[in-house]
Amino acid sequence: MNRLNWLKLIFLRHYRSMGLRVLLYALLSVAATLASPFVNALLGYNENTSLDFTSVTPVLTILASTMLAVSTFSLSIMVSAHRAAANTATPRVHHILLEDTTTQSVLSVFIGAFVYSLSSLVLYRLGFYPTEAALIVMGITTIVVVAVILSLLRWINHLTTLGSLHDSLQAAKGRAEASLLALARHPGFGAQELTEDIVLPTKTTPLHAPQSGYLQLIDMAMLQKCLPDKSTVYLDATPGDHILMGEVIGHISGSVDDAGCLKLMKAFTFGDLRTHEQDAEFGLVVVSEIGLKALSPGLNDPGTAIEAIFVLKALLWRYANEKPNPSAPVVRNVFARFPGCAEFVEASFAQISRECTASYRVLEQLLTSLATLSRSENAELSRAAQGLAKQTIDRAARAGLPDEDLARLRAANSVLRLP
Repeated sequence: MNRLNWLKLIFLRHYRSMGLRVLLYALLSVAATLASPFVNALLGYNENTSLDFTSVTPVLTILASTMLAVSTFSLSIMVSAHRAAANTATPRVHHILLEDTTTQSVLSVFIGAFVYSLSSLVLYRLGFYPTEAALIVMGITTIVVVAVILSLLRWINHLTTLGSLHDSLQAAKGRAEASLLALARHPGFGAQELTEDIVLPTKTTPLHAPQSGYLQLIDMAMLQKCLPDKSTVYLDATPGDHILMGEVIGHISGSVDDAGCLKLMKAFTFGDLRTHEQDAEFGLVVVSEIGLKALSPGLNDPGTAIEAIFVLKALLWRYANEKPNPSAPVVRNVFARFPGCAEFVEASFAQISRECTASYRVLEQLLTSLATLSRSENAELSRAAQGLAKQTIDRAARAGLPDEDLARLRAANSVLRLP
């Protein structure tokens, strides 16, 4: 991963933050209120215009009072929808829904309109606006009103799906797909694969984690840049691992002083939560949890569980068939372990396999999906799918599934050569 891609990744992380977007809209609104007199002077309007502030202030007053109520009400709707999604899908989906750009943009327009109208009224009462600036203020106010109307229409349309189980599943699918494709197109994000065949040098310096938390991001280009001459780093931790402060997360060949280790640690980002950018497995876990929640006695929704299985099947198939980008940057002196198809199959279906033995319909669709994945040209994916299918049949037999149902499952999935 080069510096440009890394900066893009960091930008997208902040771009998806609601607080940043609301702040930018609010600052833009304040800038619009302050710019009105200067725009008026630039355009050369004089006092001969028939429009004055007695016509503008009622509109600003209505806008300020209305947008305060609309913003508060919309925020409460968003919170309620996210709580409902967390209860019916999985708590992990809450953080994905918080990154919904439609909700963020709509709420930002509402709050920005409130800030603009309130600021304009305050500046007018303070005498900041000359009389001839009323036309410019009215023009900007008209633009703000149009933006509010369009946002209201957009918000009404968005509310038809916000917080629904299908919407949550599609949001989780989108984040999982983005992470998987990023890893498929840029394997190891530029790092060399650390396999069992690689023997570490006899003399290495351990790299200790500076804090506890989830390892979220690794800047491979920064690691390469900060490495001493002719040194190599071998990483034991991957994004998504929970690390304790002082735990060894890698080894550096040769002798490196404490200052050099601290410099290298700038390439690692830790946090309290797992994130999706470099943790492709986490996206599959979230989708799998939605299927698991649907199988719980409280919901008893096998249809959603089957839908989650189909989503996972499509994601794994897309990942296995995605070709690496030949122009992706490669970091020669960084070796790391990243999950492959075997770990992804385990993260996707293992828990569902353990919980679905009481539902023949879900069990059948799970085995059918694994049978499809077993036909993949990716050997690792095919082996992992076959192995998990055999484990699933064994679990179903131990759970007391009738012999006739077991026979039907084996017959329908004969491609797996199940015993």
